[in-house]
Amino acid sequence: MSEHGQDLHSLFPQATDRLHDLKLNDAHFRTLADRYHALLGEITPIEDGTAPASDERLEDLKKQRLALLDQIGALIAAEPA
Repeated sequence: MSEHGQDLHSLFPQATDRLHDLKLNDAHFRTLADRYHALLGEITPIEDGTAPASDERLEDLKKQRLALLDQIGALIAAEPA
């Protein structure tokens, strides 16, 4: 699976304005988003077969990605300050 379609705007298309606001005004969100994109950068080549990794390593990275998405989703859903 390629990274295309896994970016935050693709995953949360209904929250474009909220994502923009969080990127500009929430340092914690930016940290989570940066980590999410870094994980995508690790996961994508493994899934594409261009980078070696054990099944356990890939599974761990995917779990981290899901945990970040949960946190990001909660921030998106929270009422703006």
